[in-house]
Amino acid sequence: MKAAVWYGRRDVRFQDIPEAPAPGPGEVKLQVGWCGICGTDLHEYAAGPIFTQVNTPHPLSGRMAPLTPGHEFAGTVVEVGPHVTGYKVGDRVSPNPLLRCGECVYCKQGLPQLCTGIGFLGCHSDGGFAEYVTLNVTRGTNPIPVLYKLPDSVSLEAGATVEPLAVAVHAVNRGKLLDGETVVVVGAGPIGICTTMAAKAAGASQIIVLETSAGRRAFAEKSGATAAIDPRSTDAIKAVQDLTNGLGVDCAFECVGAEPTLKLAVDSLRKDGRAVVVGIFEHPAALDWFPIVFFEKTIIGTFAYVNEFDTVIEMLADGRLQPDPMITGRIGVKDIVAGGFEELLNNKEQNVKILVSPS
Repeated sequence: MKAAVWYGRRDVRFQDIPEAPAPGPGEVKLQVGWCGICGTDLHEYAAGPIFTQVNTPHPLSGRMAPLTPGHEFAGTVVEVGPHVTGYKVGDRVSPNPLLRCGECVYCKQGLPQLCTGIGFLGCHSDGGFAEYVTLNVTRGTNPIPVLYKLPDSVSLEAGATVEPLAVAVHAVNRGKLLDGETVVVVGAGPIGICTTMAAKAAGASQIIVLETSAGRRAFAEKSGATAAIDPRSTDAIKAVQDLTNGLGVDCAFECVGAEPTLKLAVDSLRKDGRAVVVGIFEHPAALDWFPIVFFEKTIIGTFAYVNEFDTVIEMLADGRLQPDPMITGRIGVKDIVAGGFEELLNNKEQNVKILVSPS
């Protein structure tokens, strides 16, 4: 089958590889329709290995590089293994890509994103940049579902956005965002755009996006931002206060993962506001804790998702989430390096999310 295979930094190869195996007990085989290029995929291409195992196999999957990346995908069930119930050939599904043991204290509490042995499809086992993938769907004694069925009204393209939208909806849930509250989103990359859409769906009255890229500010406005501000050319905190009667916002979402953007998120808050940190930090970040203590601001971490996939699919079906504005490219897997990774690295103004078709 055709696939993209990660061998190392800037070494992703389009190859013919053996087709994903027939499903064994507890497994399902999918034909991949579309798979989105995530920021994690881009980091692994440009600067990896970051998460990908290269020296020792991952304890849950037993795999290490070379691997097929890709964890934001949707496809169609083509084979169902023994002892699998609830799925049939022809079902259109979006997978939850978390690899979790199902047996640790966190998995048993229904918190698979905190699993002590956590892994991800595409980093620790083969992912969706291939024509087929075989998945274990029955792991653990208290499992969160692995496959989520898509209704007829949700396309496979939209299904490939369920995973990043689930990250955003989980962040909004962690922030306990209430209808009518005001929001800042720092960063308008894919997760920032998804968070903007999730905040709008949750009923935010104002969504102020802080983003240096003019192109991505435009995408943010198409996705529900009520204002989009360039923090390089404007006093962003003053602008936020001017838009909120001098108070600041109720909830801020940091979607970059850098010290300056973390400061922007915290400084944009009103007294007793909440900052939800969504971005993945590659380096330690310092923070002035005096205003956090003195003004009783709250810092909240968020990672991945728990059971938001069903919610996201419902929102896609009824139109509360509309991912089309952030899909800026559709390519075949043979073009994934030049038309995908390099395109995203070199043309950030024009791109948010590029989808890849393995066929």
